[in-house]
Amino acid sequence: MRPVQILTDSCSDLTGELLEKYNIDYMKMNTVYEGKETPASLTWEYYSPRELYDIMRAGNRVTTTQVPPPEFVRVFTKYLDQGMDIVYVGCSSLLSGSVNTGSVVAKDLQEKYPEATISCINSLNACMGEGMVAIRAAMYRDQGLSAQEITEKLLPERNCINQIVTVNSLDFLKRAGRVKASAAFFGNLLGVRPILISDKNGANVPVKKVKGRQASLQEIVTMLKEVIDPDDQTVYIVHADDIDSAKVLEGMVKEALPKVSTYLVCIGPIIGASVGPGTVGVYAYGKEVTYEG
Repeated sequence: MRPVQILTDSCSDLTGELLEKYNIDYMKMNTVYEGKETPASLTWEYYSPRELYDIMRAGNRVTTTQVPPPEFVRVFTKYLDQGMDIVYVGCSSLLSGSVNTGSVVAKDLQEKYPEATISCINSLNACMGEGMVAIRAAMYRDQGLSAQEITEKLLPERNCINQIVTVNSLDFLKRAGRVKASAAFFGNLLGVRPILISDKNGANVPVKKVKGRQASLQEIVTMLKEVIDPDDQTVYIVHADDIDSAKVLEGMVKEALPKVSTYLVCIGPIIGASVGPGTVGVYAYGKEVTYEG
C-alpha cells in the first residue's frame, strides 16, 4: 500500500506543534493589507498575532485569498514525486473556494500520476474544526488505512465536530462574507456577544446573543456540555489575541468537564482576518450537528 500524506490549508489553524506531532503539511493562503499579499503562515513567520490584530483594532481591514493554484501544484507534487497518496482536508466550501480549486488541480495532476490517489475533502468546518478533521485523518493514516479508507471514515464524521464561538462583533464576518446575511438582525447592540456555530452545511450561523463577555463564556460552556462526548478527548480553545479570556474559558471548561483535556490555539491569520480580535471559542467532538441556518 502506498504511503499517505495528510494536507490541509491555512484555515485549519493547526499550530506548529500540532503540524509536527501529526505529520501534517498545509497549503498557504494569503492575507492582503494595503495591496500587499503575504503568505498566511500558521507559525506566524511573517508577522505576529499582535501585529495582525492591532491593524484590525485600529479600524483597518485585512482581506484574504484562497489557496492559489500554483501552491496546490507545488505541495501536491512534492509528495506525489515521493510516491505518496494525498488526503487534503480543506476549509468548508461555503467559506472558501480552496477545496474546489484543489479538486481541479488534483484532477489535472492525475494525468501525470495515474497510480496516485488524491482525495480532496470538504471538512464542513474552519479553524480548529477543520484542523480536527485533519488530525483525525492523520490518526487513521497512522493506523495503516489507505487514502480511500481514510476518506470513507472522515466523511460521516465531519458533522460531529461542534463549534461554539463568541465574537466581539459580526462586522468582520459580514464584510468577509463568512456569516449568513440573514443573521444581520443580531446587529452590534452595545455589549451583546453573538454565539456562532458551524451548521450542518459548513456555514457560520449566529444562534444566540448574550450580554457581556463573562456571560458569553458561560454560555459557551453550557452549550458545550449539551453536545460533547466528555470521555477521552481534547477540547480546543481558540482565541484571537485574547489569551486572558481563553484561559478563563479553559478553567471553566475544566471545572464543568473534568475528564477532558484542553489545548489553547491562537486563531491564525486567515480566520483571524474574518472573525476579528477578541474572538474566543471551543471545538470538540460530540453530537451530530443537524442545525441548518
